[in-house]
Amino acid sequence: MPRHPNPVTQADYDRVRELHAQGLGRNAIAREIGRGERTVSRLAAEQGLSFDRKGATAKATEAKKADGAARRAQLQLDALEAAHKLMGQMFQPALVYNFGGKENDYNSTTLEEPPFADKRNIATAIQALAATALKLAEYDKATGNESEKSMLTDLRQALIDARKSSTP
Repeated sequence: MPRHPNPVTQADYDRVRELHAQGLGRNAIAREIGRGERTVSRLAAEQGLSFDRKGATAKATEAKKADGAARRAQLQLDALEAAHKLMGQMFQPALVYNFGGKENDYNSTTLEEPPFADKRNIATAIQALAATALKLAEYDKATGNESEKSMLTDLRQALIDARKSSTP
């Protein structure tokens, strides 16, 4: 950018400080006040301001990682809870129904347990939920989130115990 025809004023210093405090970067400030990037850098440096975002970026990255770990932990809990709930359905009375016939009649009955095909579908769903929880745990294990490992181990054992207690 060519040399600015107007000399730098106190208003420029004040505006740079104000916009910097709002979190604007050097280029955005330069556009806002109509000065060159080098001029904005110089004005900021003279006021002890920096556009170095390494510290802020590192903190934001750590916060995102922590949020991700918390979400994965919640997904693990939800998946194992759903698997546990499905496990209970394997051996509970089940309503089976059908629509059919010339009049498309509705017929239903309650069985002591779900039919074999339904149990197979439930088992497949349990397996998928447990596998999802384990994959999430392995991801956290690889990234070093120890608290999630112990939580998943406890939940896994609770699921195994629940399965043993509901098996005839």
